[in-house]
Amino acid sequence: MAGSEAGDRVPLPRSLTLVIGLVVSATVAAALVLGPIDPWTPDIGLFAGGADLHVYRDGGWRVQHDLPLYGGPVVLGLLYTYTPFSALAFVPLERIPGAYVDDLWMALNLFVLAACIVLCCRILGYRITPYLLLVTALGTLTCTFLEPVRTTLFYGQINLVLMLWVLWDFSRPNSSRLRGVGTGISAGIKLTPAYFVLVFLALRQWRTAAVAISAFLATVGVAWAVIPGDSRQYWTSTFFDSTRIADNRHPSNQSLRGTLARLTDGQAPLWLWFVLAAAITVVSILVSVRLYERGEHLLAVALSGLTMAVVSPYSWSHHWVWLIPLLVWLVHRALTVSRLWWCAVAGLFAATAAWPYWWSTDFIVIGLFLYPPSWPVAPVLQNIYLVVYVPVLVASAVFAGRTRPPALATVPSEPVDPVLEDPPHLPLRSA
Repeated sequence: MAGSEAGDRVPLPRSLTLVIGLVVSATVAAALVLGPIDPWTPDIGLFAGGADLHVYRDGGWRVQHDLPLYGGPVVLGLLYTYTPFSALAFVPLERIPGAYVDDLWMALNLFVLAACIVLCCRILGYRITPYLLLVTALGTLTCTFLEPVRTTLFYGQINLVLMLWVLWDFSRPNSSRLRGVGTGISAGIKLTPAYFVLVFLALRQWRTAAVAISAFLATVGVAWAVIPGDSRQYWTSTFFDSTRIADNRHPSNQSLRGTLARLTDGQAPLWLWFVLAAAITVVSILVSVRLYERGEHLLAVALSGLTMAVVSPYSWSHHWVWLIPLLVWLVHRALTVSRLWWCAVAGLFAATAAWPYWWSTDFIVIGLFLYPPSWPVAPVLQNIYLVVYVPVLVASAVFAGRTRPPALATVPSEPVDPVLEDPPHLPLRSA
């Protein structure tokens, strides 16, 4: 129902159980995010981070002072790994005083997270109402305890912003001339969103793909005109250097390549990763296209975003913010089809939440993939995101095969939850 006119949209089904559950979960999430670890603890506290944000700001500062982006370490001894255009885009961040930028960027990320949830609801065909905004606010607080969201807030990352732009594209009607601009600009800042151009092409949305490619090329052109030296360095050398990020075997690399590196102690040949990544990409795109053609637009977009994180050479946990659209879709199913879908919501949340672990009194890690490698379940925990992705891909393929096209959709045979309001007006989704 993505891109439908406002008059075709329906209100989010009202459920007192949902509101009470979200109030409880939001309260618990806030307590877990702020309680076990003092948020001001150096190097680990939620309000004592911002490393990536300051790298962004340093990139913006360097282009204003004609200093190289890729010649060596920037602030905090880190390397600048983003595109030349990204440094131009980060100039406004550099203009914000350092004393305020961390808090302002965290507040903006929370607002962006809420906006992403709203766009997910629009893709599902729901109308924006005060009740939907209430659910969104509570859902936003709940999601702060997801590890991808928690690390995004801690590091001051930009992945939520990039996801917002892609979701904005998918929430627009296919006839929109601007559809694809968000994806192109996102790819111009951080290359991985270019994956969605493949999705547009597979969906035969030629104009959207062309707009996205044009927007991306425009970012390259603008950067080349303003900072030609950095652009030449990036596109002829830095772009091909995968060693600038970190060791592929590190548990923080929650991608297919990271999993292969850990399981083989770094001995997996590059061709094996390439073949497996290509196969996963093909399967995921085929499933996404089938889902999209059957009206399950949000699940198709969520699966594509998760696949992007899987096949990327290096995916930190904050790259997995695409779990948010998947969670929204699962909640939608729980509200409109069967309460059993809440089990999937709980399982996904538990596996990817920001669980802390105290190695010692002065050493703490957050996230299951960083738990002790001596544990018997360490191979599962260290590859938890891929462990989650595989059943999601398989279940999506099965679901796509069983779901009828919208024209043939029927009202679900299961009884509607009695607490739902106006059940005759629920969006048609086949079970």
